[in-house]
Amino acid sequence: MYPENLKYTSEHEWVRTPGDAAGSVRVGITDFAQDALGDIVYVSLPQVGDSVTAGDTCGELESTKSVSDIYAPVTGEVVATNAALDQTPELVNSDPYEAGWLFEVSVSDAAQVDGLMDAATYQSSLDG
Repeated sequence: MYPENLKYTSEHEWVRTPGDAAGSVRVGITDFAQDALGDIVYVSLPQVGDSVTAGDTCGELESTKSVSDIYAPVTGEVVATNAALDQTPELVNSDPYEAGWLFEVSVSDAAQVDGLMDAATYQSSLDG
């Protein structure tokens, strides 16, 4: 259910390495998170060039149920955002691991990625 090639946070973000840009990672939310949120109708992402800090809020997902924060899984500079979400935010629901990705970050310390959860650990955290 949770792709083995990704790393995960306790805030239900995933990280894929490498991203499109050298030294970057791609960030999105997990299937668990999109399901809990319900139908996503608006996405507010950080801007390219913004600095983000691991654990800090860097955007929002608005659904028919609520507004939820997006947390940066790593520290670095935003190098890309998923422009397709401006017109079709529901991609986060229909394809959270591919077309529904959120943004890419040029990571300041690659060891941060290693410190995130693997798929089995993330699954265990959900099972409680």
